[in-house]
Amino acid sequence: MGNCHTVGPNEALVVSGGCCGSDEKTYVVGGWSWAWWLISDIQRITLEIMTLQPKCEDVETAEGVAITVTGVAQVKVMVDNELLGYACEQFLGKSVMEIKSVILQTLEGHLRSILGTLTVEQIYQDRDRFAALVREVAAPDVGRMGIEILSFTIKDVYDKVEYLSSLGKSQTAAVQRDADIGVAEAERDAGIREAECKKEMMDIKFQADTKMADSKRGLEMQKAAFNQEVNTKKAEAQLAYELQAAKEQQKIRLEEIEIEVVQRKKQITIEEKEIDRTEKELIATVKRPAESEAYKMQQLAEGQKMKKVLTAQAEAEKIRCIGEAEAGSIEAIGKAEAEKMRLKAEAYQHYGEAAKTALVLEALPKIAGKVAAPLAQTNEIVILSGDGSRVTGEVNRLLAELPVSVNALTGVDLMKWPNLRKSNGLAIQQV
Repeated sequence: MGNCHTVGPNEALVVSGGCCGSDEKTYVVGGWSWAWWLISDIQRITLEIMTLQPKCEDVETAEGVAITVTGVAQVKVMVDNELLGYACEQFLGKSVMEIKSVILQTLEGHLRSILGTLTVEQIYQDRDRFAALVREVAAPDVGRMGIEILSFTIKDVYDKVEYLSSLGKSQTAAVQRDADIGVAEAERDAGIREAECKKEMMDIKFQADTKMADSKRGLEMQKAAFNQEVNTKKAEAQLAYELQAAKEQQKIRLEEIEIEVVQRKKQITIEEKEIDRTEKELIATVKRPAESEAYKMQQLAEGQKMKKVLTAQAEAEKIRCIGEAEAGSIEAIGKAEAEKMRLKAEAYQHYGEAAKTALVLEALPKIAGKVAAPLAQTNEIVILSGDGSRVTGEVNRLLAELPVSVNALTGVDLMKWPNLRKSNGLAIQQV
């Protein structure tokens, strides 16, 4: 008895052994196979693509420069029966990691051997050729293992002594220089061509502008002629219209004047009637009451005038009487005063010297009181003098000046009276 085994397109089924002790192997890809129990041996091998990343560090090139190269390879087991048989002989029973390790070591070995035959510039500047060379050299060896190299590319190339960096700088500078030269030449050629194109464009533009100007001038002249003709017709029509309008307006104005004349006549008639009515109304409402009021005011004015005249006459008579009374009173007082003065004069004529002296003496205290009134507030009088005879002289001088003062005040000369002169001399002696 046996079992039926199936396999997908990404695997290969290897059936070894069969009936009658045969050692023949059968390879099935994406199908099925029958296997006998205890007789047939069933094994599988992957057909999926395996990605490898070979890396060679510090490998010296043909010029002795140590560089490091990394790549990416895509490999798989070939499905041809003969080549699949080679792969089964090499890798059957091994894991995918073990298969990758074997293929990776093979690729790295070939990569090292090829790096030793090339320069850095060849490796760096033409990576595709370098990768193709690796595929060509490694393909036979891995092919004998039943492995196919689907692709191999150089991932990175670098060194630790900055050789590639320097190479890149010089190459960059050269490329930049060539690029600048190319740009300058291109700009020069472009400028020349642009100038030529601009010149051609300007020539064509000038020709076109000239033709357009000629056409525009002809158009403007034609339009001006048309406009002149149109304006002439418009002006004629406008003048005719205005003339006719003026005539019509004149007729209308004449009719309006006639209407205004009729209206004015009617208005004058109405105004005359209104004036008559207003005159009568004024006579009735203003003139008659005004005449009555004027007569009333006239009578009142005459009465007021008569009243004022009578009042003024009475007032004048009153003032005259008062004046006459006051004049009589003043005259009587004056006569009394005159009589008094006359009597005093006559009395003074009869008085003797003794009487006159008595009158003077009676008046002296009053005079002395008036003279001494400012000294009433004085507590004491101090006469400063170192000579006693001088004080006596001052007192005598004051007494000598007294008659003069009395004469000035009263008009009486005391020095003419012998008695008073003697009394005065006695008083001076006593002092």
